[in-house]
Amino acid sequence: MSFLELTNVRKLFGQVAAVENFNLHVERGEFVSFLGPSGCGKTTTLRMIAGFELPTDGTIRVNNKDITFQPPQKRDTGMVFQSYALFPNMTVADNVGFGLMIAKKSKAEIKQRVDEMLGIIKMFGLGNRYPYQLSGGQQQRVALARALAIRPQVLLLDEPLSALDAKIRISLRAEIRAIQRQLGITTIYVTHDQEEALSLSDRVVVMNNAKIEQVGTPFEIYNFPQTEFTAQFVGTLNTLQAQVRDAARGALVVDGQEISTAQKLDGFNAGDAVTISLRPERVAFYGELQKSNVLNVTIQNITFLGSIVRIQVRSGENIFYMDEFNNPFLALPKIGDQQQITFSREAVLVLKSGDARGKTF
Repeated sequence: MSFLELTNVRKLFGQVAAVENFNLHVERGEFVSFLGPSGCGKTTTLRMIAGFELPTDGTIRVNNKDITFQPPQKRDTGMVFQSYALFPNMTVADNVGFGLMIAKKSKAEIKQRVDEMLGIIKMFGLGNRYPYQLSGGQQQRVALARALAIRPQVLLLDEPLSALDAKIRISLRAEIRAIQRQLGITTIYVTHDQEEALSLSDRVVVMNNAKIEQVGTPFEIYNFPQTEFTAQFVGTLNTLQAQVRDAARGALVVDGQEISTAQKLDGFNAGDAVTISLRPERVAFYGELQKSNVLNVTIQNITFLGSIVRIQVRSGENIFYMDEFNNPFLALPKIGDQQQITFSREAVLVLKSGDARGKTF
């Protein structure tokens, strides 16, 4: 049985649905990220798990116990906020031990637990400092230690790294994941940063317009998006307009040129309009690699991105990108050149979106 269960959870603010028909089962010790744009409902869902918001409908269970309407202090969850939310008049040690003090633990137990947490976050010896004497990354470590000190059943993190600069975010997210694995704590992490979600998570819940778009491992979310929104939101993605030529063969036509997909095209007829997706890294020049699909294109633009060179190409009305790994000997085409590009049948995904006849795949 799942450790954390959200069943048909819904949240209305007035007549506006912030979260709609949310269903999710999380295993003990799993790290799950809620990923989506601002306003999609991910933080509201997190706050309902924490007890700061109550669902309009549905149930929330932790370890087979219904906590839907329990107050936050009785839910045995730890929360880490985006803004640290440390007490400025308390030392690091007092901040970390605050929840234990509220729980009326003994001074000896509080000291032992605080020392343990400071060791885990690599800040042992800094217990007497105040928040203003710490960097942003150190303050967020203290906030994490405070949430973990009470040994919660579920750890909740609401965009905890968004206020930090890029290098600190990368190092701190690795530390968060290491600590989570060390303690084996069930964790829900809210972010709008796809790189964070993909690098940290066992599973990712992609959300949009108050609903779940897709749930899957980072590998599944990136490589096998099930909806056009997921495909567009996660990673760089090309979307091309095509028509079905032969559904049985998986044959499609892009600007008069036939390509094929490894997907089944059940429910489609010849001539149906579809949207297909193609990741830039799955595309290569025909001379470098030879795959089953070949398109004639014109080079539109070339952008240097450090380790990647992104090349914009055009095929009829479709403009899309291909990525080449940079190296000192890379031979690039010129803008305006006519080239042939190639990609495999497996790289072509037909997305779930309505076509002119209202069908979906």
